[in-house]
Amino acid sequence: MTGDTDFETWLGALLSDGDDRGPAWAVHGQTVVSREKLRAEVARARGILHAHGVRAGSTVAVQVLPSFTLLWSLFALWTAGAQVMLLDPRLTAAETTRLLELCEPQFRLVSADAAQTFTPFRDECEVVVERRPLGRPAQGPHRLIQFSSGSTGLPKVIGRTGDSLREEVARFGQLPDMPGPGEKVLLLSSLAHSFGLIGGVLHALSAGVVLHFAGSLRAKELLRIAAEDRVNAVFGVPAHFDLLGRVPAPPALPDLRLAVSGGELLAAGIHGRFAERYGVRIGQAYGMTEVGIIATDLTGLAPPPAVGLPVPGMRTAVVDGTLRIRLPENPYLHADVDDRYVDGWLNTRDLCAVRPGSGVLEITGRTDTMVAIGGLKVDLTEVEAVLAEHADVDEVVVVYGEAVEAHLVVTRDLSRAQLLAWCKERLSPHKIPKAFHFQKALPRTSNGKLVRNRELLHTARERNRRVTIR
Repeated sequence: MTGDTDFETWLGALLSDGDDRGPAWAVHGQTVVSREKLRAEVARARGILHAHGVRAGSTVAVQVLPSFTLLWSLFALWTAGAQVMLLDPRLTAAETTRLLELCEPQFRLVSADAAQTFTPFRDECEVVVERRPLGRPAQGPHRLIQFSSGSTGLPKVIGRTGDSLREEVARFGQLPDMPGPGEKVLLLSSLAHSFGLIGGVLHALSAGVVLHFAGSLRAKELLRIAAEDRVNAVFGVPAHFDLLGRVPAPPALPDLRLAVSGGELLAAGIHGRFAERYGVRIGQAYGMTEVGIIATDLTGLAPPPAVGLPVPGMRTAVVDGTLRIRLPENPYLHADVDDRYVDGWLNTRDLCAVRPGSGVLEITGRTDTMVAIGGLKVDLTEVEAVLAEHADVDEVVVVYGEAVEAHLVVTRDLSRAQLLAWCKERLSPHKIPKAFHFQKALPRTSNGKLVRNRELLHTARERNRRVTIR
């Protein structure tokens, strides 16, 4: 099945008709990419992909480092009518293989071996186009395929149609505080995730916003860009704003009017410290891969745990303390769909309350094992499953406090180094436990289930240690 031609036409128009929004499209260091340059590079990439056999309805896995190369490759694929499966370049070989086997793309775009060192952004990187003879063409109208960990360890495969992407860009455009024509946004959010790609890149292309990228996440470098380039907004995750908020005497940023955090819950301490340093409250963009943007408080009027009001056109409900989202179709394309989508409503599994009188949503936590670390999602049961595969691990529980930590019962002596090596072969770096706690037995509930409360696990560990000392 070919793609959504309305989406192709819409994106093509944004690329072709943008000169009235200013000559610059994006900036990285000394590199300024004009809209004319963008169009030329997209056309060149489309020609190369066509020569490799990419056509309308082709399925293409894209696993390219954050760069201008990644962005014009995406635009080339979409305007050619291809279906894009977006893979984070930080995935391990095992994680990548699992996704490729699950989704069976016909092609894969991957950064060449010489460019595998991960940086927040670079101008260009060499890309290899791999043809996969056993791959299948698009089986539906979805233009973007993304992934999140499944509760059984099998990744959830999430499909977004062209209509869904265009509607989300329109929602961002209706928000009065979003950056507008000629404004400059320092985009720190990941291009492999929805807020960075759609709220950052596609909104900027639609609204005439100039994107600025950083090649380093050092606070000094980010502040230099913000000051010298006179950026009006910074989009990132809580870790970025925590870093900036800890600078004792930052330079004045008189042009900065907006700081927007997405990807995970924002701590009140980060919110307060940043406002104290820069005179700008951190706003929030709350969403999820399955839906895109759900609610916003872009100017940070309501401090955490508030995330703002639902965006235009978004229907929400709170049922049994959890937030539900009205969707026209199930966003999951493969097996691990469990019971999250029922009768047209998607259960976000985020604990939610609505502030009386204002309608502002408050998100206070999760009902499942998913946590967010630096804007990246980690399913703790996936980490457990990887550790349980080790022949010398008898039992394991993985929990999250200040970091991911594993509590294990092993059948013979295992060192932390051995477990780290095992995990590094099978998990992305942000999923690897920072601590391994070995116990003779893990505590269980009265009905025999393993305890998954971090405090109780540590209490049991200390109690066993005292018994051993005696």
